[in-house]
Amino acid sequence: MTAAPPDGPMLRESFGHFPSGIVAVCATARAGPVGMAVSTFTPVSLDPPLVGICVRRSSRTWPVLRGRPRLGLTVLAEVHGAAARRLAARDGDRFADLEYRTLDTGAIRVDDGPVFFECALETEHPAGDHTLAVLRVHRVETEGTSRPLVFHRSGFGRLMSGGLHV
Repeated sequence: MTAAPPDGPMLRESFGHFPSGIVAVCATARAGPVGMAVSTFTPVSLDPPLVGICVRRSSRTWPVLRGRPRLGLTVLAEVHGAAARRLAARDGDRFADLEYRTLDTGAIRVDDGPVFFECALETEHPAGDHTLAVLRVHRVETEGTSRPLVFHRSGFGRLMSGGLHV
């Protein structure tokens, strides 16, 4: 085991040992669809229904999304590896070859994701180089046949069939 004072690269590598899902956060804006991928997503509360995401403070996308009345949060599926990379990129067409639908509220749902949450921004909290955004859930859709895309050690993977073994 190696112990050292934490620095940015060491923390990034260490945090990468914790697998997480990837969530597309998307909505429509004046210029068209806007979206990004986040790997820090967590349920916060059942009553009221709240979820949380963490967004880099340097993001150019979050200032646009945070001003939208409703946001679509789609848990990305195993088939969305390329889409996750595009949604995480700083430049380029993030919606190229991405199949999605826009709800009347302006929230965007990525097709084939196992779970979709339609949310509105409730509050934000500064958290170092990130912002913790707490979102109120207004609608949930589930599609039980696809499995989630997993982010682990700076790469995308999938869950093994057979479930969790303890």
